[in-house]
Amino acid sequence: MALRVIRLEGDPILRKKSRKIEKIDNRIEVLLDDMVETMKEADGVGLAAPQVGILRRAIVVDIGNGPIKMVNPELLDMRGEAVDTEGCLSVPELAGTVKRPEWIKVKYLNKDGEEVTMEAEGLLARVICHEVDHLDGILYIDKVIEYIDIENGEEE
Repeated sequence: MALRVIRLEGDPILRKKSRKIEKIDNRIEVLLDDMVETMKEADGVGLAAPQVGILRRAIVVDIGNGPIKMVNPELLDMRGEAVDTEGCLSVPELAGTVKRPEWIKVKYLNKDGEEVTMEAEGLLARVICHEVDHLDGILYIDKVIEYIDIENGEEE
């Protein structure tokens, strides 16, 4: 496993739509492992392949229960609304409130190529939605309601 360089806001790759992964081979498995290691090293809870310069539909998330590796994630259903604070490894030193669904149903392929359907709520739903947005070239700053002054914890 290796650490990958996280692309920062302003890098045009972050605004492009990622391509579907047709085959989960060794390269994709290495990418997923590297993404988990990179996310953990950066103290993140999610990371999308475009953030490390790869325009493929792959994300990893870990809210403290172990990493989940998702290939070609697709949101099938969403319910409710929740406004909470978000940040992003590609937009360091900035945070803001964003409205996301409270509950989602997502379909994806696991690292073995098996289709998985999962329901998620709260923080896990928020992180998955945030990372899926990255696959479509959308950054959370496109959806911010209010920015937060990180140093003082105050809304701006």
